[in-house]
Amino acid sequence: MGLPRAFVGFSSADIHCYRLMLAWKNNTNIDFNFTDCQLAQEINSENEAYIKRCCRERINMAGKFIQLIGQNTRWKYKYVRWEAEVALEKKCTIIGVNLDGARQMVEETCPPVIRDVGAIFVPFSPRIIKYALENYKMYDNDNYYYLDNVYKSLGYQ
Repeated sequence: MGLPRAFVGFSSADIHCYRLMLAWKNNTNIDFNFTDCQLAQEINSENEAYIKRCCRERINMAGKFIQLIGQNTRWKYKYVRWEAEVALEKKCTIIGVNLDGARQMVEETCPPVIRDVGAIFVPFSPRIIKYALENYKMYDNDNYYYLDNVYKSLGYQ
């Protein structure tokens, strides 16, 4: 089976976490890999249709959409919401990654666009993100999370 093809959405305040994911991917001591379908460069435009078209081209290459969820992600619309809307239109598997370490959806930080759509929510850590990339399939509605036994099987406390 090939590597999961994923588009990673994030607030500009959380770009360091996206870069850390790329470092995990390149580190031979960390078992984490995916085909990154991220935009090659930032879009310098205010035109919503143009931005969505650029995002759609890249998201169409992906089957998974990872939303990094930081403290201000809920309030971001220009890219965060638009990217998630495109991923939902394309019926990507949605993986919400909580940068605060939470194992479930956190209402205070989670963007409304990915709530109650069948997404899985995991903490920011390579083993559980890899597991979700390789194993999670979207369900109807609600917010999903892995039980403690999954984390224990992956070596978490």
